Order: sequence, then C-alpha cells, then structure tokens
Amino acid sequence: MATIHSVLVSLDEQVRAAIDSERLERLASAVMEREGLPPGEVSVLITDDEMVRRLNREYAGEDTPTDVLAFSLTEGEEFASPDDVLRLGEVIISYPTARRQADDAQRPVRDEIEHLLVHGVLHLLGYDHAEPAEEERMRGREHELLAALS
Repeated sequence: MATIHSVLVSLDEQVRAAIDSERLERLASAVMEREGLPPGEVSVLITDDEMVRRLNREYAGEDTPTDVLAFSLTEGEEFASPDDVLRLGEVIISYPTARRQADDAQRPVRDEIEHLLVHGVLHLLGYDHAEPAEEERMRGREHELLAALS
C-alpha cells in the first residue's frame, strides 16, 4: 500500500492558469514515495522573481532571484511530530525564472517547473550540489525520478 503524502501547492494569481497544481502535487508525492519516506508533508509555492529575490536576500544573503529555494523543516533542532507526519518544508519556485530557463533550453515551462520541483524536494531530503560528487549524485537522481514519473 502506498504511503500517504500531503502536498500543498500555492500559486500566485498571475500563474494560476499556466500551472497544473494537481500534477505538481502528484509529482512531489511520488518523489517522496520513491525516496521511501514515511507519511510526509511539503508545501510548494510558485511565485514571481521579486518574492524569490526577497527570500533569497533574507535567508541566503544573495540579492538576486533564483529558480528554486528549499526551506527545510528537518534541519536543526529535533521536532517531535504529534501525528507522526514528517514535515519536510517548503519549495519556492520563481515562475518567470523557470520560463526564461525553459525558453533558453527550448522546452516547455511545465517540464522546467517539474524539474525544479523535484530538485527542491530532493534538497529537502538532504541532497546537495555544493561538491562535484554531490552534484553528480543529485542530478542523477533528478533524471531517474523525472524519467520514471513523467
């Protein structure tokens, strides 16, 4: 039996018509399932460059928009969940940046957003790309998951 995961996708008004939030919910849930997680919860926000820039400046010290940010709730001090649900955190994706990257790569923006979502969820699960070996491992897992779930 599949583990139940909860994914809340929030969309800025200006991108609502362009995004299939249910598809993104299924994708994030499938990533958590394939990574062997117990019941888990993740939030996803698709927003604009300015919001991502503000968050990136405030939390990473970089005054620039980026494609995806991941804010983990599993790092730091241990938190005992009253209901045994693993609250992973939040993935925030900049739609305008995703659109530019999709255009540059000559692929649909939907594919770019799905890639960024998988990338963000993997960050919440502890994957990183600061070192070449980590990057190779993370990129390989992204490709495996996207190929299997597309």
